[in-house]
Amino acid sequence: MANSPTELPVRFLDGADGLPLAVREMGEGRPLVLLHGLFSSAFTNWIRFGHAQHLAAAGFRVIMPDLRAHGESAAPHDADAYPPDILADDGLALLAQLGLDDGDYDLGGYSLGARTTARMLVKGARPRRAILAGMGLDGMRDTGSRAEFFRRVLRDFGSHERGTGEWMAEAFLKTTGGDRLALLPLLDSFVDTSDAELRGIMVETLVLCGIDDHDNGSASALADMLPNGRYVSVPGNHMSAVVEVTLGQRMADFLTT
Repeated sequence: MANSPTELPVRFLDGADGLPLAVREMGEGRPLVLLHGLFSSAFTNWIRFGHAQHLAAAGFRVIMPDLRAHGESAAPHDADAYPPDILADDGLALLAQLGLDDGDYDLGGYSLGARTTARMLVKGARPRRAILAGMGLDGMRDTGSRAEFFRRVLRDFGSHERGTGEWMAEAFLKTTGGDRLALLPLLDSFVDTSDAELRGIMVETLVLCGIDDHDNGSASALADMLPNGRYVSVPGNHMSAVVEVTLGQRMADFLTT
């Protein structure tokens, strides 16, 4: 597996407003677009721990953008660059540039990437199958609570008590080198997804979550809300589930059966 972001070539595609978004790919076959979580990157979420490699070996062309304000993508500090639902709009713009038509691809994400996937589905994306990983029902319905948690992380950076959730999120951000001045306005772009909107997502969807992950509420309740949802657990909590080899395995199992 790749040990650094530079080991896979990067190309830049346009976000919804033309800002450059970094995109990496691995493998050949059916396109699978994967979106990473907040404070993370495509490399950290999908490449570093072998998930992309596993999916590529299963016959997928794994397409992994760095979200706006993350990784090597544009990270403006101006609040105007983060209107409501901008990440979903970026995702739809990428699908169009990649030439991915309805049913010709699969789509998924972890945490913020899962929420963005759901917003893309609400706004018209039509993959064959979808994956919502590291996400629960509360995290879809009420984005404000989690956004406020991350505002505290960013605004009080360096002063969090060791061992707290804020301290752990700060430590993670330090490892990824995230831009706090870009991430703060991004938090204001999050949009809640209503129960009615969730019930309108008809695509077959895997809700995949760490068994000890309660950061975004109940993953099984989210699966129950979706007409074609399926809940599967993996070991770990919100942070540790990403390093589990079973995460990529369960994704591949779902997409190939």
